[in-house]
Parts: sequence; structure tokens; C-alpha cells
Amino acid sequence: MARGLFVLNGSNLNMLGRRQPEVYGRATLDDVRGDCERVADELGFELFFAQSNAEHELVEWVHDAFRQEAAVVINPAGFSFGSVPLLDALRMLVTPVVEVHITNIHAREAVYHHSLISPVARVVIAGAGVYGYELAIRAADRSAPAG
Repeated sequence: MARGLFVLNGSNLNMLGRRQPEVYGRATLDDVRGDCERVADELGFELFFAQSNAEHELVEWVHDAFRQEAAVVINPAGFSFGSVPLLDALRMLVTPVVEVHITNIHAREAVYHHSLISPVARVVIAGAGVYGYELAIRAADRSAPAG
């Protein structure tokens, strides 16, 4: 049976490739999905990949990951800096949580420096561009207990 992996994407990431390409690059969310599918398949994960601009949808998907005992790679985007409900949902997980950001949030404006999500993540990857998703999936794989 394949291990579950949820790759969740927060607000505005549906505009990836078109929104501020000088900051976020030209890769689209479909490109990211393809990369994630390739790496998840290589590592034996069953992938659920989703994006929402609605906080409650992300929370529900984290609940699904909890019920399925799946690892979570999450780019919370703007929800990183103000979503206590998402933080509380992620706290429930005993499986690996890996937070990923396309940009180096620590090198940006001060509002982006403190992610509420980071304390519950086993690994935080920031500034590697969309390649960070591959690193995050590999980190989730290595952080998972042997099954």
C-alpha cells in the first residue's frame, strides 16, 4: 500500500507563473504538480495535490491527511503569516509536515519574516524556487518513520 502525501498550496498560488514572475518565476502550478507527481511516484507516495485561496479548504485537507495518516508538504503562502486555524490543524499531525516557500521569506519585507506554520514543521524550505517542492517531498520521505 502506497504512503499518502498531501501537497497543499495556499492563496494566490493558482496564479503562479503569471503573478510577479520576477519574484516567483515563470513555472506554473501545473508545472509544480508535474514535478511533485514525478517525485512522489519515484518515492512510492500516493499524491493528493491541491490549491485553494480559502483557508477552510486547506484546513479540511489537513483533516483528511490526519485521517489518512499522510505526510503533508505545504506552501501556505499568505496563510503562513496569519492563519491560526491552519496552524491548529497541522498540530494534529503525527506524520511529517514540511513547509515550503518559493522565495526566501526571510529576505523579503518584514511582514513575511515570521511564519506561524514553521514551529509545527519538521523541515522548512525557503528560497529554492519551485525546486523547493521536490526537496520538500524528499524531506518528508526521509522524516517519515520506516514502515
